[in-house]
Amino acid sequence: ESELEPVVADVRRSVAMKAEEVAELRAQTLTENAAVLSAAAAALRAGLHRGGKLLALGNGGSATDAMDAVADFRAAGHAAIDLTADPSILTAIANDIGVEAIFSRQVIAHGRAGDTLLTLSTSGSSANVLAALVEARRRGLTTIALVGYDGGRIAAESLADFVIITRSEHIPRIQEAQASAYHTLVELVCGSARGSRASSRASASGPTSTRSRPSSASRASCSTTRSACSSRSRATRSSPSCRGLPP
Repeated sequence: ESELEPVVADVRRSVAMKAEEVAELRAQTLTENAAVLSAAAAALRAGLHRGGKLLALGNGGSATDAMDAVADFRAAGHAAIDLTADPSILTAIANDIGVEAIFSRQVIAHGRAGDTLLTLSTSGSSANVLAALVEARRRGLTTIALVGYDGGRIAAESLADFVIITRSEHIPRIQEAQASAYHTLVELVCGSARGSRASSRASASGPTSTRSRPSSASRASCSTTRSACSSRSRATRSSPSCRGLPP
């Protein structure tokens, strides 16, 4: 036990240090980019309300962030497509044309004027992300880029309409801070709509005092049904056959 105590103490210090580092980086990302996030959310909200959709992409860990952002917007009732989701499309383009085109070709297929492209890149200079942004701008899409380091080529060459920079060179920390940034974007775009739908549902159900109290067996059945529906919903969102399609 005495031999483990120094190890546990070292792990504790490491966790605390990382937590502090992440907290500071999240604060920097959200504070320094507050105006850009607000403007990006307004543009994205306007596009969605006019019938547009969201396209999202990234490489590696950023691909999972794109998937998460798309799931959140779909859950809020908006059309959204994860351009990293379909391995048959990605591998076909990579094999026949090249990895640099895996996203830009999908922008050509799915993107329309009035849509929005959300890109996530820790370096801000990934060739396939740059190509997608160039193609999106050519086609009249609004472009939002979450980037790390000093913003890379995306920031230096103004390749996106809205650039949110997380100023770090540590990739895991960049991605953790970017998660806070895109979840803030989701809340800015969808928060009021979620509240409105909840109010509408509450109004439609009527005053709770006029409803009879369900039996314990009925309550257990409802709880089981909700759990099953929630599980099916998560499974559907994660299914490769569904993730790449608009809802």
